[in-house]
Amino acid sequence: MADHDRYERYLEDSEVLAAIGTQVDAQVGRVAVRLPRPVAEAAVAAWERDEADDPGEESHEQYALRDRAAELALIGLAISQRGRWERDELVIDLDVDSAGAALRASRP
Repeated sequence: MADHDRYERYLEDSEVLAAIGTQVDAQVGRVAVRLPRPVAEAAVAAWERDEADDPGEESHEQYALRDRAAELALIGLAISQRGRWERDELVIDLDVDSAGAALRASRP
């Protein structure tokens, strides 16, 4: 099979995945998540951190780590905007994208 044919099929697969994502977004949108205080506070601290320097050239692994840190910072933003404390837990309605990023990060 030629690479061109393979990537055409991958493009079609990507479009089907996007169609599934549209349906998920319409049905779920946000998910309620309960976080322990230390985790919630660390996420907010990631949001408040100043990362003004250009990272320069990165390896794939470095890029992936920075991308995960950015996902955490966005969760910290959501916590600071709409999180609410219930005893020692923070309750937040996370966008399904953020929840998915956190779930993917938890898997090896």
